[in-house]
Amino acid sequence: MTDLVIRPLVAGEESLFDSLPDPGLVGFAAFGDTYTAMAAAGEYRPEWSWVALREGKVVARAAWWAGPDDDKPMALDWFDFTDADAAVELLRTAPLRAEYSMKLPRGWRETPEVREQAQARIDAAVAAGMSVLVERYRYEWTPDCGVPERPGRLVFRPEPDDEVILEVFRRVGQGSLDAHTRRTTAESGPDAAAREELDLLRWLPSPREWWRLAYTPGGDLVGLTVPAANHSAAIVGFVGVVPEHRGNGYAYDLLVEATHLLVAEGVERIVAGTDQHNLPMAATFARAGYPIAQERIDLV
Repeated sequence: MTDLVIRPLVAGEESLFDSLPDPGLVGFAAFGDTYTAMAAAGEYRPEWSWVALREGKVVARAAWWAGPDDDKPMALDWFDFTDADAAVELLRTAPLRAEYSMKLPRGWRETPEVREQAQARIDAAVAAGMSVLVERYRYEWTPDCGVPERPGRLVFRPEPDDEVILEVFRRVGQGSLDAHTRRTTAESGPDAAAREELDLLRWLPSPREWWRLAYTPGGDLVGLTVPAANHSAAIVGFVGVVPEHRGNGYAYDLLVEATHLLVAEGVERIVAGTDQHNLPMAATFARAGYPIAQERIDLV
């Protein structure tokens, strides 16, 4: 077998990255995206886009994503190959470490060809030292879905003090079903998990003033809802209910409030997500009229 060359791209080599034969069944390609177009839009940097070549032909490729001002990648979200061994070696060789998020069509296990492609990527990532953390649903709301009526049970107020918000994250994190929160809590403690949530939301380019704490009419704190936007879409950044008020369906009230606040900003597309095992939150999205647009697997 010929020697394997593993290296990052240099500027102007976008077409080399796109030269790998790809059936377009999983990942960004499954949704009509190309690396060249996304790189032109600033989504990828050549030094964080790696290829493995045999005799000058790309047999594996990986691209890590970050925001425009970040100095390290936040996610590996483009990874595919025609040579599994080369793919494993690429992930081991590239000096970049971030969670691998694989985009998948809804119901991907029902189509054998898609399931095979997805499993091959999972197997390669695991062989390179990663492990599956969670499977997620990605929702996409548009005006055709309708704007759900506010239940009117809660009072929503802005809260400018990050220390107050941090304490709410600590409380919401108790008994959380979110896999990322549970992982950080187990590894570093609840304070670290709360700080991680806050830092991620503060990183978003949307206004901090959109965040809302929710209270009962009597003044008891119920939870937090964060309508927000990332670098490409409006999002439901966070919905969380404190433990003592769970079981009352308040997550629906929080999600509806976030939807109304974003619609009032003129938004016509809202992206959101939840872990598939978080059945209460999945049911909340369904009740609010948010359809599942994609699935995702996160490996760490």
